Amino acid sequence: MIGLRAVTKDFGDFTALAGVDLDVAAGEFVVIVGPSGCGKSTLLDLLAGLTAPTSGQLLLHGKPINGPGLDRGIVFQQYALLPWRTALGNVEFGLEATGVPRRERTERAREFLDLVGLTGFEQRHPHELSGGMRQRVAIARSLAYDPEVLLMDEPFAALDAQTRESLQDELLRIWERTGKTIVFITHGIDEAVYLGQKVAVLTSRPGRVKRTVQIDLGNRAEVRDLRSSEKFAHYRHEIWELLHDEVARAQRLEVAR
Repeated sequence: MIGLRAVTKDFGDFTALAGVDLDVAAGEFVVIVGPSGCGKSTLLDLLAGLTAPTSGQLLLHGKPINGPGLDRGIVFQQYALLPWRTALGNVEFGLEATGVPRRERTERAREFLDLVGLTGFEQRHPHELSGGMRQRVAIARSLAYDPEVLLMDEPFAALDAQTRESLQDELLRIWERTGKTIVFITHGIDEAVYLGQKVAVLTSRPGRVKRTVQIDLGNRAEVRDLRSSEKFAHYRHEIWELLHDEVARAQRLEVAR
């Protein structure tokens, strides 16, 4: 469904990404991890069409991505909610821009707030919601106009550990229910293993795909404490080994500067 072919992104004399190749199947949950500054967020911006590659191709259904589109929804680390709008109004916002009639957009907004577990909070403003609830609103807003792909840039990074794990479970439930294709950026190895069907490990800057790791943990809902299982520890160690050398190399480059 998504194909990156030798994608390079330069900012003047600074190269963020160099020759990135990656495939994402329809309905797949792909997580991208890598050292700080390796170009993870730049990669997501490219997929969103917010910026263009210096060279290479980004394809969606075999056609080049040339700009933003309603086929891709984006969830950022910062919630980017409109403070003067209620939770319902924030979810309706994207539907207004696409010309959905008032009654239909209200029904759809309520449906997606229910999907993320916020029934009863429709009339709350962002300042009346916890961080986790705000991120749920942001996810509902991105899902409401039914994009094919959900792009998520460290959406749980600012949350406390308990809320983060709760939202990870919620996101997996939403993914299984909707069948969306998800590309998820994170710094966390545990988060990558827990969420991803496939984890793409990037090198230190300039970012390249060092290896993709297929994750097979079966039905996550059937294991009581999946993060303590032997299989989880195996995948976690494999990705840690891949990242360890890249983090060390990035630190050496910083010292050399």
